[in-house]
Amino acid sequence: MQERTIIDGQQRLTTLQLLFDALHAELLSVNAIAPAKRIEPLVINAEHFCSRPEDRFKVWPTNRDRPAFHAVMGATPPVDYDAIGYRDERMTEAHRYFGEQAREWLGRQGPGAVEARAAALETTVRELLQMVVIDLTIDENAQEIFETLNARGAQLTAADLIKNFIFQRLLEKGTDVEDAYQKYWKEFETGFWETEISVGRFLYPRSSIFLNHWLIASTGQEVVAREIFDRFKRFADHESGLPMTTIIAQVHHASRVYRDFISAATTYTGPIDRLGLFGYRTGVLESEVIKPLVLCLLDPELPKIPEPQLTKALKVIESWMVHRMLVRATTKNYNQVVAELIALLRQPDRVAAGDITESYLAGQASGSRYWPDDAELRAELADLLAYRRLGRGRLRMILEAIEDDLRGWKEGQSGLGDERVPRGKFTIEHVMPRKWHIHWSLDNPGADEAERDRILHTLGNLTLLTRKLNSKVSHAPWIGTPGKRDGLEEHDVLLMNREILKTAPTQWTDEAIRTRTRQMAEIIIRIWPVPPNHRSGYQPDKPRARKKVRLADLINGGALTPGILLFPRRKKFTDRVATLLPDGRLEVGGVLFESPSKAATEIAGKPTNGWWFFLVDQASRRSLRNVRRDYVDAMAVDAEDDEPDDDDDDES
Repeated sequence: MQERTIIDGQQRLTTLQLLFDALHAELLSVNAIAPAKRIEPLVINAEHFCSRPEDRFKVWPTNRDRPAFHAVMGATPPVDYDAIGYRDERMTEAHRYFGEQAREWLGRQGPGAVEARAAALETTVRELLQMVVIDLTIDENAQEIFETLNARGAQLTAADLIKNFIFQRLLEKGTDVEDAYQKYWKEFETGFWETEISVGRFLYPRSSIFLNHWLIASTGQEVVAREIFDRFKRFADHESGLPMTTIIAQVHHASRVYRDFISAATTYTGPIDRLGLFGYRTGVLESEVIKPLVLCLLDPELPKIPEPQLTKALKVIESWMVHRMLVRATTKNYNQVVAELIALLRQPDRVAAGDITESYLAGQASGSRYWPDDAELRAELADLLAYRRLGRGRLRMILEAIEDDLRGWKEGQSGLGDERVPRGKFTIEHVMPRKWHIHWSLDNPGADEAERDRILHTLGNLTLLTRKLNSKVSHAPWIGTPGKRDGLEEHDVLLMNREILKTAPTQWTDEAIRTRTRQMAEIIIRIWPVPPNHRSGYQPDKPRARKKVRLADLINGGALTPGILLFPRRKKFTDRVATLLPDGRLEVGGVLFESPSKAATEIAGKPTNGWWFFLVDQASRRSLRNVRRDYVDAMAVDAEDDEPDDDDDDES
């Protein structure tokens, strides 16, 4: 029997096989024997050519689909889809759909027309359906031709292209590709790796993101998303000096490291090791860029880094990122910083990874790279309107770290209670509420209301509460029934709130907020230390820019694309989708709005923060506020409108 490896068109040919087989079964069911027999050779090979079970079929699809394909294609007509064991697989569902449609069409004009319609269907399939076949000789580069053919069709992911490239190379070398697939690639075609992850304003399968990160970790060079496949080819063919069998094995080994890291980082309760905590905290900082560095630190192909040095490297990187986040330094050069650090850590002295990382980051002096020192952090935190300037998830992570420190989790030591605070669970609460005028009088008649409105949002007035307790005491007075103090005493277990109760037996004042802000700044400095005697040496030439960030700015900065749809986050408004226009306005139902909040207010029927209300992606729940925050981080500006107040304080 002649065999061909299909380079392009696997999905189309497999779909056609399902269609032909379903038609064959339906023609038999209406006793159209002759048309059915004429279709059968399009699906089944002659028995005397078959030496293996799979030889029966004209097409043998991709590995992951073979069991379902074999089951549904091999079922005896009429097909009992519920009995074949793969009822929810796409292969089975496609076969069922084609069969139902054929059955309905054959009987549409009644029993008397079935014979004629069966003949017409068979003629159409066998004579009028045409395809182009290009056979390649052994000296032609199948991968290059595939890329050319695919350029005008649906774009494949980087993982798809790399998979085709790898297995073409393995086939050329006579490798057992089925064995290689089962050992090294099969896992990439599971739900975990096919999940789409938001990176900036685009969604990519996790497998493609991983391959990007693996390339950066393997080369110590920046690799942008659009160049992943080309960079992989160049690395595999000209730089690595390794056979493809070794490369695919290394990719597989790294994928295990990557998956374990992500799994640990998304463990929100119970024990968590230092690597998992690092993953959680940097994940909250929305830094996919840091994952190549983790792959490099844990690379099983390189000398193992001793545990103390690995822990130091993680602490140093985390401190650098948290310090920069708290002073709102730009993130736009993080890719380059990480690539340069990886290049250093791939050297023979990588066993001193912690020292190398600390020395490198402490030596950076530019605004896009420097490590803010303790003096700058103290000065910044003293006046930082943390609730308004920091994303909710980031602020919650800082408060969680402070609670862990109070519980005794410091300097590598476990807390006496042996349990960290649950991560990502609590809501952020103002101790003195935003609506303070109702129950909270000023400390003295001459006090400045504007100053109180300002310090309400500083770190010293913020704490963590369960959602239920938050709703119970949110705007209550400090003393009385129901009061915040009574609510905390009766229902709360966090040490940070016990400390508040100790320092404020009768009232919670403006000065108490300032004092607690200074105390929390010192705890933050203790949690995320800089090297001894570290001075950043960076002095900004001018004050941080303050501007009102509008949708037009996000379009001009490449964060949003004109014409995209924005979706209300609440289900009851799902039919009120907005379209982003090139000038930054929104169009909803033919009506134009100058800002997202005006559009959201019109849809919701009450004043609503549109940056929170509109999602740019429903699957990931990424909102306009997330997009704006990324823009503000990258551009290192202070948004005049800050982090707006809304009813979703728990959003990360």
